[in-house]
Amino acid sequence: MMLPLKENDRPIVKKLLEAGCCARCVLRFCFLEVQSAYRQPYEDTAKELLAFINDEETNVTKDSAVQDQLTKDPPSKKIKLDTAKTDVQAEGDSALVPTVTEEGGARLVKSDVCVVCLGVLQEFCDEAYATKISEVVKAENYQFDTMVLSVSLPAQLSVREHSCWLHVKKEVRKKSMLLDKDDVIKVKDAFKWIMQGLVSKELGGVSVVTKINRQTEQFEVGVGFTHPETDSDCHFLAGACSDCFSPTKNKANVFTRMAVAKAIGKVSDEKFLKKFPCPPTRPASKCVAQDVQCLHVSVFVAGRYNKFSRTLPQTPWVIDGERRMESSVEELIAAPLLSSFRAKGFNFSSSGREDVDVRTLGNGRPFALELLNPHRARFNKAEIRQLQETINQSSDKIRVRDLQIVSRDAMGHMKEGEEDKTKSYSALIWTQKAIDKDDITFLEETKELKLAQKTPLRVLHRRPLTVRERVIHTMSTRFLDAHHFHLVLRTQAGTYIKEFVHGDFGRTKPNLCDLLKTDTDILELDVESVDVDWPPPVPE
Repeated sequence: MMLPLKENDRPIVKKLLEAGCCARCVLRFCFLEVQSAYRQPYEDTAKELLAFINDEETNVTKDSAVQDQLTKDPPSKKIKLDTAKTDVQAEGDSALVPTVTEEGGARLVKSDVCVVCLGVLQEFCDEAYATKISEVVKAENYQFDTMVLSVSLPAQLSVREHSCWLHVKKEVRKKSMLLDKDDVIKVKDAFKWIMQGLVSKELGGVSVVTKINRQTEQFEVGVGFTHPETDSDCHFLAGACSDCFSPTKNKANVFTRMAVAKAIGKVSDEKFLKKFPCPPTRPASKCVAQDVQCLHVSVFVAGRYNKFSRTLPQTPWVIDGERRMESSVEELIAAPLLSSFRAKGFNFSSSGREDVDVRTLGNGRPFALELLNPHRARFNKAEIRQLQETINQSSDKIRVRDLQIVSRDAMGHMKEGEEDKTKSYSALIWTQKAIDKDDITFLEETKELKLAQKTPLRVLHRRPLTVRERVIHTMSTRFLDAHHFHLVLRTQAGTYIKEFVHGDFGRTKPNLCDLLKTDTDILELDVESVDVDWPPPVPE
């Protein structure tokens, strides 16, 4: 193809080549948005650029002043394209670059590293690198229809790009081109334009896109580059714009791409030019490619669980690094899901939690698992039903119902209005003083009983000390004998039932000891219902 360059571009092209830009970076600074121009073989682009800046016949300008200037140059100053095979080509080096010599001539030379992209658009935009990416993807064995290609570049590319922009800015203005630095095609975009087709071909025609739509594209392959030799390029910005570089706990390097871009936007051109060479200096080495990273967005699986054991915690119970119970609700549910989805890990959440010695009966407690980086994500209803059955057959301590794949947004329904929801409990109560049936009937007439509950002593190690107001909506009783009765309570979610019964050394007021005027304790507790209408029921 012929590069769609305009006469106005000619001095800019020459200036960029003199500065040490690679052929594709020249196209970027000429604001060329034709993607096919970047996709053609690098050497073809390099040759066309040389032909373009030497071509006075086919690209004659109507501006006579420019035409006079071109014809005044003596023959030795004309730029010549030597298409003969060079020693370099004989060695099999595919990335030759066009270079303008001091004498005004030009030739293709062995690939020097580009002063702007540091080799990314020279060395890593070919079939060989596409093959490397696709080999990693194939080896990881993910299930996907569409792949998103993302790229991470060294922050110093922003500094070098700005330096090069300042270098050609006058030429752009001189030609009355109404363009700005933001119109320069980004390295990232040029890289993706070239690579997405090559990677797609290597993967047998899979759709490869460059922008993520979380609803449709869920599998991302990331490539990244570093360039240790020029890492210090950004350092002068810390002095020029210190408020842009505040250290954070998670990031060892304060010179992030975002911070560097922000600083460049704040620093004046004059200040920048005093601190950084314009154009940038030629590096000795090209970028280093990082390992290719594959990531599938999380899949969320929800359902309800029953817990029938009084020796099973909801989550792994570890104290001082030592495991106290051999299993947990979350592990029993997660194990079959992890292996079926081939996920790297999971996060478990639920609508409240029960103590290790409390059963969860009735319709069960809503829960959700976020499965991290699953290699398989699509399951039909029959397969999900089979997964539910596998979980239920794995242990008699729990049972799962309504298992289903849900969206990330739907997860919010589980926590919505959590404090306003109601929960029902049944408890076996012991009283120190002997009682008869009539001593407890008044509890059934007690409605909307307001409690003030200090954080219980038993959870003070993991929860802040506060006083929470909670409501017991209704109570009903069933007399058993002189020291025992059943108590059924419907309460506001988050009420500490055990503490209401025994008082927690007066930390819950009022409590059952106060109401019955005797010491009371709770022997057994069951959750009978968690009134959250999520996830939707799945027909058996």
